[in-house]
Amino acid sequence: MDNFVELDRITHSYIEDMLAILLGTLMVSFGIIMLKQAGALTGSTAGIAFLISYVSPLSFGSIFFLVNLPFYWLSVYRIGWEFTLKTFCSVGLVSLFTHAHSLFIHFSTLNPIYATLFGNVIMGMGFILLFRHKASLGGINILALWLQDHMGLRAGKLQMVVDTCVVLASLFVVSVPMLIVSVVGAVLLNLIITMYHRPGRYII
Repeated sequence: MDNFVELDRITHSYIEDMLAILLGTLMVSFGIIMLKQAGALTGSTAGIAFLISYVSPLSFGSIFFLVNLPFYWLSVYRIGWEFTLKTFCSVGLVSLFTHAHSLFIHFSTLNPIYATLFGNVIMGMGFILLFRHKASLGGINILALWLQDHMGLRAGKLQMVVDTCVVLASLFVVSVPMLIVSVVGAVLLNLIITMYHRPGRYII
């Protein structure tokens, strides 16, 4: 345990941070594409963006970018400029990559249950990579990380509650079976964050 704590106190270089943000946002955006093509949902601000994109002509990427804007004030005043700038770049890259993926990738056959569960696993690992380099994807992530660092509330547990509520609010958008799978996927994603993002390991 002590080795993990000591490793996470090492300062990363700018190149390491940039590569981590690039890889993390690629993973998250690819998971989002899998969920979108499967007709599934997720939680947090991404879930809100999904809901709006399903019922409007706007793209997920543009909605996701706009939905995150109100949360940056909390990030600046409560966490700091470095985290905020990295998060802003991460949100922008996810918005860009989800659009780019859709131009090059289309699954002709995609099992919705597999896509939803595996997509959430990919997203969860992408989140961990971003968190490890002091970045997030805005929204509830910012609130959860701030509460974890200042009140000891585990980020994954808070996000699990919020994400499940967002997915349940989607009852009138997707079928009941797809809603159930989406809830399981959201729980799976946040279990990954709860297991691998612990106080003392990731310092902001």
